[in-house]
Amino acid sequence: MGRQGGRSGAATLPLAAATVLTCGVLAGCESPVPFYRPGEGAPDGPVVGLGGPAPYVSARPSGDASEPPGGEVPLAPAGGHVYSATGPGMIAPNARGFPARLYVANGRTIDVIDPDTLRVVGRLRTGAAASGVVPSWDLRRLWATDRGQGTLVPVGPRGGGRGRPVKVGGGTGLYFAPDGGSALVLARRPRRVDVHDPETMRRRASVPLPCAARHADFTPDGASMVATCASDGTLARVDLAGHRVSGTLRLPEGARPGDLRLSPDGALFYVADSAKGGVWLVDAARFAVLGFVRTAPGARGLAISRDARRLFVVGAGTLTAVAFGTRRVTSRWPLPGGGSPAPGGVSSDGTALWLADPRGLVYAVSTRTGRVVRKVRIGGRPAGLCVHPQPGRYSLGGTGLYR
Repeated sequence: MGRQGGRSGAATLPLAAATVLTCGVLAGCESPVPFYRPGEGAPDGPVVGLGGPAPYVSARPSGDASEPPGGEVPLAPAGGHVYSATGPGMIAPNARGFPARLYVANGRTIDVIDPDTLRVVGRLRTGAAASGVVPSWDLRRLWATDRGQGTLVPVGPRGGGRGRPVKVGGGTGLYFAPDGGSALVLARRPRRVDVHDPETMRRRASVPLPCAARHADFTPDGASMVATCASDGTLARVDLAGHRVSGTLRLPEGARPGDLRLSPDGALFYVADSAKGGVWLVDAARFAVLGFVRTAPGARGLAISRDARRLFVVGAGTLTAVAFGTRRVTSRWPLPGGGSPAPGGVSSDGTALWLADPRGLVYAVSTRTGRVVRKVRIGGRPAGLCVHPQPGRYSLGGTGLYR
């Protein structure tokens, strides 16, 4: 509720309370819009809150689910912060009918696990050594990625098998432009970003890169992709409309940048560095290093809490929580066996972070205490994990990138 007639926020709250009491007394004083408390009602239903953003903004303003990707999409989230549409339970209409599942890239199969019963309810054979599972921009399809063979294999989130593999060259990562108009494949040989049709995966264009990139995220306005190159210690910024590199940033000597996440206010990129054991703070507008937060050795994977207040950093045997507000470490928790698991995403309700351990283990740790709360041994060598569906209007690809 905004200011009215110069009243302060403190003065506005009693007025709101008085209005509610008055409406309770007077007959016929009834809101034409249903009022839901936080967490109640449909995820995309109308909500009234004091000082809070609407929890969900449709990724397709027309409401036409058949509208092809590339249509007009509101890139600025409701409430003005990057993750305001990824809170607990905010599942998009396109994904709301899908059962909650864990999709584990495990050799030549995708193991499908029910997170509630911890039973393996399906195995999808990919015909390739899957290294990860990535949701499509519209959340309706999953893509199994094979970095070794450079292929993408479409698999159905309802467990309905797989489609025909698509050759994409030496791809190392699959992402989607924030407007949904293109799929972006990071390639190692040659070093470039390949621009594909997001439905057919036919290549449209290529953008040469100064280094071999593997992880990426996007600027707040959705106009640029920022990719990290571990071997060169470099970040590259790519203008998506102009199909060109618009800037590069070399980190200090010895740095090995990996996964990265945009801060909730859109001001910084947090960049994991396995060699330095922490995250770099990179100014998103000026594309310059602002600082470094030491977390734990082997910092490799990142995930954001459902309330967008903390960044989880997965390292070698350690899970660290960094507060976005203070840019300081608030918790350090040991991981079982001292391994270095791959993060798969935070549960829809925000209570657990799911991880895949290459020793054949998939488990969830509490986002409050860091303790293991769920665990299932599946064998093999899990290389990647996708929690699906997750809250958000659309997927940007990678691991757990949603807006």
